[in-house]
Amino acid sequence: MPKLLIIEDDVPLAAILMRRLSLHGFECQTCNSASQGLLQARQFKPTHILLDMKLENENGLKLISPLRQYLPNVVMVLLTGYASIATAVEAIRQGADNYLAKPVDTHTLLSTLLQEQMPLASNIVEEAPLNPKRLEWEHIQQVLTANNGNVSATARQLGMHRRTLQRKLERKPQAC
Repeated sequence: MPKLLIIEDDVPLAAILMRRLSLHGFECQTCNSASQGLLQARQFKPTHILLDMKLENENGLKLISPLRQYLPNVVMVLLTGYASIATAVEAIRQGADNYLAKPVDTHTLLSTLLQEQMPLASNIVEEAPLNPKRLEWEHIQQVLTANNGNVSATARQLGMHRRTLQRKLERKPQAC
């Protein structure tokens, strides 16, 4: 059974995530601060971590490296209500496996968490890491999908001008 540690300072949201993911076969534990998260990660030894970017007065980005050092094979997903391209790039650079903007539906969350566990077929070559422009484009697509294709709402959420967003959407960068 996969073990999930949810590090989220919004206690009601953490409880909802725990309930949802427990129904899908995860053994879950929650905590609501950076220090608790590090301690619980050592004791619980999760296979998956959901990490909030803003933990009261702390920054979840600073937890990625210590968690990754202690649990090198953990699937780590950063959740944030303050999505931006800069933090998405920084989270991936620090060692997070994925980055999701809140609110996130259960299907997206499950597919993101389980993505790393799917075995690669022997004839499939592993893809090279995405370049920053491609990563930015992918993040924009994710936020656009979360906003049901509404470009204005997506631009507001990403903190950019609507026309700038439209130009970025017109140019899909190469994968490498």
